[in-house]
Amino acid sequence: MNATRQSTIALQGMDCADCAAKLEKSVRKLEGVVNADVNLISSTLTVDHTGETKPIKAIVRRQGYLRETEDNRFFTRGPTLATIGSALLLALALILPQYTRHLLLAAVVAGGIYPARAGIINLVGNRSFDINFLMTVAVTGAVFIGELGEAATVVLLFALSHNLETYTMGRTRRSIRNLMELAPDYAWLLTDGKEVKTATSALKPDDQIVVRPGERVPIDGEIIDGTSELNLAPVTGESIPVLSTPGQPVYAGIINGSGQLIIRVTRPAADSTLARIVNMVEQASTSKAPVQRFVDRFARIYTPIVMAIAALTILVPPLALGQGWETWLYRGLTLLVVACPCALVISTPVSIVSALGNAAGQGILIKDGSALELAAQTRFIALDKTGTLTSGEPKLAWVEPVSGYTREQVLAIAAAIEAGSTHPLAQAVLNAATHLKVPAAGEHRTLPGRGASARVDNSCVYAVNPTWLAEQNIEHQQPHWKGSLVAIVRDDKLLGWLGFSDTPRPQAAATIQHLHELGIEAIMLTGDNPDAAAEVAAATGIDDYFARLLPEDKLAKINALRSQGGVMMVGDGINDAPALAAADIGVAMGGIGSDTALETAHMALMGDNISKLPFTIGLSRKALKIIRWNIYFAIGIKLLALALIVPGWLTLWMAILADTGAALLVILNSMRLLRWGRQQL
Repeated sequence: MNATRQSTIALQGMDCADCAAKLEKSVRKLEGVVNADVNLISSTLTVDHTGETKPIKAIVRRQGYLRETEDNRFFTRGPTLATIGSALLLALALILPQYTRHLLLAAVVAGGIYPARAGIINLVGNRSFDINFLMTVAVTGAVFIGELGEAATVVLLFALSHNLETYTMGRTRRSIRNLMELAPDYAWLLTDGKEVKTATSALKPDDQIVVRPGERVPIDGEIIDGTSELNLAPVTGESIPVLSTPGQPVYAGIINGSGQLIIRVTRPAADSTLARIVNMVEQASTSKAPVQRFVDRFARIYTPIVMAIAALTILVPPLALGQGWETWLYRGLTLLVVACPCALVISTPVSIVSALGNAAGQGILIKDGSALELAAQTRFIALDKTGTLTSGEPKLAWVEPVSGYTREQVLAIAAAIEAGSTHPLAQAVLNAATHLKVPAAGEHRTLPGRGASARVDNSCVYAVNPTWLAEQNIEHQQPHWKGSLVAIVRDDKLLGWLGFSDTPRPQAAATIQHLHELGIEAIMLTGDNPDAAAEVAAATGIDDYFARLLPEDKLAKINALRSQGGVMMVGDGINDAPALAAADIGVAMGGIGSDTALETAHMALMGDNISKLPFTIGLSRKALKIIRWNIYFAIGIKLLALALIVPGWLTLWMAILADTGAALLVILNSMRLLRWGRQQL
């Protein structure tokens, strides 16, 4: 049995959600194909299959969507030239009456050749009707009954609307792809002391590159020489430059200030943080929000019903009532044009993609359309304390030894336990112990929700919170300290206490206030002691807090909140993993450069800025509002058009305008989300 593999096929001219669905359906019928998904934004078809790609490409080519070369201009140029030609021929028909019939026929052929080809291909390949085929049938019928002027007008309106639709979808597509273009295509590689211009894609980890003042960083890396202020806005959305020195990470797309930097490459270009952001946004654009799944189900029922009504409209009055065929054929053809739910089908995906692109530009990575919709329903936000509500850079404020140990001995053992750890408290310990001789340690272990342990001089030593002491029945008298407390233990003997101080983030209080204005209740969940939790809660305006929580306790709190409404959990993406996974929306802090944050939660704040939370919720609510408006508008236009058919007021050109015009208005309305809320940031 052949193993399943994944292939990505480049597409051209794919701008319609309904067309994408039909192409997916065709490919999925092939033997050996497990799944097929079209990404409208990246113009690609991703196929999970066991066989060769040749038959897959054959179907894509037959339907006219296979991109044979990287130059995609011909496909878009062809329909554009055809539209211009149709318009010119129609204009000539108006000023050259002696050639009117021939010019109108030529205008119909020029403007209708591309839609007719696409409609016939879809009919043969999928055995289903799309707007191209319906328009072709309607225009052919109009020509047959002598309505040449109306047939030419319908073709021109349809072609013009299709070109405008392609253009507006292209703008949406470029708004996402422009993210990737932030990283330069070349870099200055240091080779034997010389700077050599090299393609970014050719760089390898441990290569050294030079980034000159004012240039963009081409690839992820680490500064090894030089100091400069870096503008992180392209990746994190933060506009204030950050002073960066040797040892600090840099990311593709950020802008160097006035200093020259030498950077050691840490990731290949294809795996840069920026590349992963773009890839995840593109993948998110293929996911379907619940409202979109409803629209798809509705469209599948709606279209055949209207098709049946169209057939009855053409047949029943002439056959049963003896009325004229020409009149009811015309009305039936008009109804066929109205039947295609283009505006309805496209109402959701374009809105979601536009919102995802806006969020990505602000350093907010939303990983799927469902998360965007669920964020709009948030009633509670649960936030971790350390590193989320606070700066995440605690300082070791004091050391209190017991059992005859000295301050230096307690701190040295603590540093031995925390060696190699990236936890904020561990970093504070290691920073405070740089002047001490730290004993060698091994068998390092993390105790989830409690602390860490190691083996030093054949003894088990622990850096743990007071909860662990109580669980182990170790006698202790806990000191009064408003910050975080860590106990240092050897075997079963308490050696001393470490006290840490951490300050709320500058934007924390304003963020909580803004959340309150949105009608959202903010709750803090922390493993820290009640005094530290109370101090941060008071400083930030948190509605409620729960302290000394283990990971399973946080999980229980999230589940309890979910019974009362939608819950968003905000944490560091590692220690809060169970709670992040259990919440309706999990938001990881510290997304920039963090594999864990990028791969786990539903969203990630790339710049550690919790002030983006109200923006995220506001954007999701606006997106949902626009999606609903689009749906109501698309259905309303259809119902109005159907009502106008009965008295014979709806003409073919009005039907085309109702269908393609509605789709165009829906796209333009959705694109407002690309720039929504920028003035708030």
